[in-house]
Amino acid sequence: MILYHGSNVVVEQPEILKPSHALDFGPGFYTTLNRDQAVDFAQKVALRKGGSPVVNEYEIDSDTVFGLCDVLKFGEPNEMWLDFVCSCRDGVNVAKGRDFVFGPVANDDVYRTLTLYREGELTKDETLGRLKIKQLYNQLVFATEKALSFIRFRKAEVIA
Repeated sequence: MILYHGSNVVVEQPEILKPSHALDFGPGFYTTLNRDQAVDFAQKVALRKGGSPVVNEYEIDSDTVFGLCDVLKFGEPNEMWLDFVCSCRDGVNVAKGRDFVFGPVANDDVYRTLTLYREGELTKDETLGRLKIKQLYNQLVFATEKALSFIRFRKAEVIA
């Protein structure tokens, strides 16, 4: 499986970092199967932090790795995913003990919908209904050192 990570630096040795703000799936090293999504994120990071946008490419043997690790997978933005993301964004590490978490990304547009839900402006059903009509990208989060032991750096590309 080929994975991508957008950044403003080359990341040959991924690490699990504690972010300054709560993320969708808690602490971890975030990757995606979608190169365009990584390009978009790299450009946003470079604008915010400086430097040049960089797309890092990795590989894992998913058949072997997922058989050896604890993987939590969300196939779609359902009620369980919504509760999980809201908890993580509240700073609660509900992924603790999981090696990998895979599922849809709550991007900026989705985040606005989540904010309305968390503020009580939308019900859970209304929120999920709005999310189902959006094109959601995916993310695979390496949440433990065990998970990171399986990732192999392939290359990095500076995006012009």
